[in-house]
Amino acid sequence: MNLFAPGCSRYGSSWPRSTSGSRREVWEEPATTRQLPRNDRLTRKPARAHPGCQGVENTVELLRNAVRPYAWGSRTTIPELLGRAVPAPHPEAELWMGAHPGDPSRIITAAGEERSLLELIESDPVGQLGPECSRRWDNRLPFLLKILAVEEPLSMQAHPSAEQSAEGYAREEAAGIPRDAPNRNYPDPTAKPELVCALTEFHALAGFRTPDRTIKLLRAVETPGLAKYTELLAAQPDADGMRALFTTWITLPQATLDELLPEVLDACVLHVKDHGEFDAECRTVLELGETHPRDAGVLAALLLNRLTLSAGEAIYLPAGNLHLYLHGTAVEILANSDNILRCGLTPKHVDVPELLRVVDFTCCDMPVLAGEPSECGAVYHTGAPEFELSRCDWAVGDRGEVKVPSARPQILLCTAGRVSVRSEDGRELELRRGESMWLAAADPAVQVRPAGDGRTQLFRATSGH
Repeated sequence: MNLFAPGCSRYGSSWPRSTSGSRREVWEEPATTRQLPRNDRLTRKPARAHPGCQGVENTVELLRNAVRPYAWGSRTTIPELLGRAVPAPHPEAELWMGAHPGDPSRIITAAGEERSLLELIESDPVGQLGPECSRRWDNRLPFLLKILAVEEPLSMQAHPSAEQSAEGYAREEAAGIPRDAPNRNYPDPTAKPELVCALTEFHALAGFRTPDRTIKLLRAVETPGLAKYTELLAAQPDADGMRALFTTWITLPQATLDELLPEVLDACVLHVKDHGEFDAECRTVLELGETHPRDAGVLAALLLNRLTLSAGEAIYLPAGNLHLYLHGTAVEILANSDNILRCGLTPKHVDVPELLRVVDFTCCDMPVLAGEPSECGAVYHTGAPEFELSRCDWAVGDRGEVKVPSARPQILLCTAGRVSVRSEDGRELELRRGESMWLAAADPAVQVRPAGDGRTQLFRATSGH
C-alpha cells in the first residue's frame, strides 16, 4: 500500500481543565490492577499443533493486561473501558498489551488457565513470532500496545534512537544501575519510536515548530525579558538556532527563570484575553505554568507544535522527537522499550544533558495521519520496522466480515461494540469493548465481524515489514 500523504499541523483550543487535584506523576502504591477478561465465550475444535511450534498449542486467546497507575491518568476512562466500577481509587493511566518484561500480558484460556505471554514467546519464539520476526528482533516481540488515559499533562520527553539506546543501556549496565532504578534512563537496549491514535479528541505538543511561526508567537507575547531570546532565534532561524534557544532556556539559572516566567505568563494572559492568533498555545503555557510554576519546561512549550487530534487521527513520533501529551484518550503502539529521557514538567528523574544529546531539533509541521483506506478501515504507515497499526470500523448495522492475515504476531483490541473472531480451524471468540487477544504467527488466519448491531471498532497491532 502507499504511504500516507503528509498532513498538516493542527492547532486547537486548550484541553478541559483537570479537577483531580494531584500533580504527582507516579503514585507510591506499586500494585498493578489487571484487566479481567471473560473466559466463557471461547468455542473451538481440538487444537492442532503448528509446524515448528515445538508442541505449543494454538494461542488465539484473550489477554489479561496490566494497568499502570500513574498520577496523570484518569479515574474513569480505563475502568469504564474494562467494565469496572468508577471512579477507581487511584488514577489509571496506561493499559499495557504485549510482552515487555516490566508488565507482560497473560494468556487466558477457555479453561481459565493463565500463562505469561513473555514466557510463551520465550518457549517457542519461531512459532509465536514467525521465523523472520524472531530472527530480526532476537526472539523478542518488537512492539508494545497501550491505551493511554491522559487526564493531566505528562512530562516533556524524548526517546533515543536504536544506536543511542544500545550505547546507553551498555553504559548503565556497566555502571551497575538497577534496571528499575528511578534514575535509569535506558532500562532497555532498543529504540522507542511510537504512534499515538486518538480515541477521543487528543491534545499534545510534539516536534519543534517552524522558526518563522515561533518567532511570530514570541513577538506576540514579547516582554522586556523575552526580547533577547526572540532575537537569538531570529538571528539563526533554523535547527541550530532552535537548539541554541531551547538549550539556553532549559538550563536557565532558577533565579533568572523566576524573573522571566511570570512576565511570560502575564503576556500569555493578555494574548488570550485579546483572542490572539496563538490562543491555544498560550492557554497551554498557562496551564503548564499553573501546575509547574518554576519549571523551564513551561518556556520550552512555546517552541513546540500544538496539536489537536480528532478520533481516528494519529501522529508518529520517531526517535528524538520532543513531545508532551496533554489530555485525551488514545491507542498507542511503540517499540517494545521503556527508554525515556525527560527535561521537565515532572517530579520524575530529569537528565537534561542526556536529553540534549538525543533530541532532534528539526523544525517542521507535524504530519497528522488519517490512515490509508483499506478493506477494514485504515492502516497507519510509519516506516517503523518494529510495528504496524491498523483500525477496522463498522457503522451501525454493518455486519461485514474482514479477513485478518496470519504469519506475523498480532494483538487485536476491541475499543467499541463487540467483535466475533473466527479462525480457520473452527475456533470462535468474542471480544467485548476493552478486551484484547493474541494471535501467534503460526496461528491460522481469522475472520472478524461485529457481534452486535452497534458501532464497532477493532485495532490490529502487528510487527512491521
